[in-house]
Amino acid sequence: MKVDALKKSFTKDIKGAQDVKSLEAVRIKYLGRKDGQLTKILKSLKNLSVVQRRKIGPEANALRQEIEKALNERLGIFVVKQQHLDIDVTLPGKKIPIGHLHILTQLENEVRDIFSRLNFSVVEGPEVETEYYNFDALNIQSGHPARDMWDTFWLNQPVVVPTTDNDKKLLRTHTSPMQIRFMEKHKPPFQIIVPGRVFRYEATDASHEINFHQIEGLMVGNGVNLANFKYVIETFLRQLFGADIEIRFRPSYFPFVEPGLEVDIKLSSGQEKLIASRKSEWLEVMGAGMVHPNVFRAVSYDTNKIQGFAFGVGLERLAMIKYKIDDIRLFHSGDLRFINQF
Repeated sequence: MKVDALKKSFTKDIKGAQDVKSLEAVRIKYLGRKDGQLTKILKSLKNLSVVQRRKIGPEANALRQEIEKALNERLGIFVVKQQHLDIDVTLPGKKIPIGHLHILTQLENEVRDIFSRLNFSVVEGPEVETEYYNFDALNIQSGHPARDMWDTFWLNQPVVVPTTDNDKKLLRTHTSPMQIRFMEKHKPPFQIIVPGRVFRYEATDASHEINFHQIEGLMVGNGVNLANFKYVIETFLRQLFGADIEIRFRPSYFPFVEPGLEVDIKLSSGQEKLIASRKSEWLEVMGAGMVHPNVFRAVSYDTNKIQGFAFGVGLERLAMIKYKIDDIRLFHSGDLRFINQF
C-alpha cells in the first residue's frame, strides 16, 4: 500500500474509533511492531533503491509522526470524556479541609490590634539572651534573691575568647530584656509592646509550662504616671474580656519597677467558672509598675525628666480565662480535638 493511500485509510479508521479499546486497535494496525502497515513500509526501505528511499522514506516518517499525534489527541479526548462520566454532578461537593491559625496566634493578633489602636508599636526581640539584658540591666544583679523568681535555662558555650559573667547566654525568662534593647536605641517618648516566647526551667502541670508566651508593655516619656497606666490597662482588658469585668490593682514586688503592681480581674457573675483550680473570683492577669530608676540609668536616661510604666502578661493565661481552658499543656499538645475548637 502506498503512503498516500495509507494516510487516507488511517484517517477513516481513526474517525471510526469510538473508545480507547478501538483506538488501540487502530494504533496496532498502523504502528504495530510486527504487522503494522506503516511499520512494514518503514522496514521495507532497506530493499528499495536509493532514489526510492529518498522519496518514500521522508513521506513514511512524516506520516508516522502525523499518526502518533492524531492518536494522542484522540486518546486525550477519550480520557477527559471518561473522567466526566465517572463524576456524578448531582452529588454534593466535598469540603476541602484547610488549616487555620492556632488559638494563641489568634489571641496575640487580637492583643496586637487593641494596643495598636492605643498607639503602641509592636517590636520583637531575640529568644537567646545574655545575662546582662535578662537580669543585670533590669536591676537584678548577681546574687539578688529575686533571681530565684526565674528558673533559668543556661546555655553551654564554647570558650573562644574571654567573657565576663554577664555575657553568659540563656533562654530568656521574660520579654523584659527588650525594654533595655529598645531604650538603648530610642529616645522617649514612645510606647511599645513586645510579644514573644519565654522559657522557664520548672516542672509542668496544669498551670505551668517550660515554654510559654508573654507580652511586654513599655510606655516612657515626660510625666508618664500610674494614671496613664490605669487607663491603658483598663481599656485593654475591657476590650479583650468585655466592658462588664471588674479590675483591681494590688501592690506587689518586681525588681525592675517601683512601685510594683499586680492586676486582677473579676468576670461578671453570669459567666461560667473558668478555671477549676481557682480559689477566688479574682484572677491575676499581669504584673506591672513604674519603671525603676536603675533601669533608666542602665540606658543613660535622665531619671529626673523621664518616667514610664511597664507590664507583662502571659498570653496563655489570657487564653485560659477567655476560652475556659483549664490546662496550659493543651496549647502545645497538638491534639486536633482541642485545636479545631477555635
